[in-house]
Amino acid sequence: MSSKSDELAKIMDGFLALELYVLIIEPLRGPEIAKGLYEHIQRQIGLEKYGSMFGAGPLLDEGDVEPNRGMVIIRASSFEEARKIADAEPYFRDGLRTYKLHRWKLNEGSMSFTVNYSDQSVSIG
Repeated sequence: MSSKSDELAKIMDGFLALELYVLIIEPLRGPEIAKGLYEHIQRQIGLEKYGSMFGAGPLLDEGDVEPNRGMVIIRASSFEEARKIADAEPYFRDGLRTYKLHRWKLNEGSMSFTVNYSDQSVSIG
């Protein structure tokens, strides 16, 4: 008979265990931020299209209506590679924002999307 710890080990052995790198970015606002927004957005889109970015977006604390931090999740093989990708970001390069880098192991969750062939539309939900 299997113990709960054996059962748990079997479950956890099936986890995705995808290692990604998370940048927590501060500050999200400031007078100089608007000046570099175009270059920042172009960089983000480039990372997305190249496949280096898993996701990105602002963070809001409970009760806030405006974000005060941001988060970017990077596909990289090491802290060094993730840091190299991050340091090329115009806001970091120009000293307008700072980040803290964390390794994140994606274990659980799901993603849903629908592809409609008739009109070639896609929805993510």
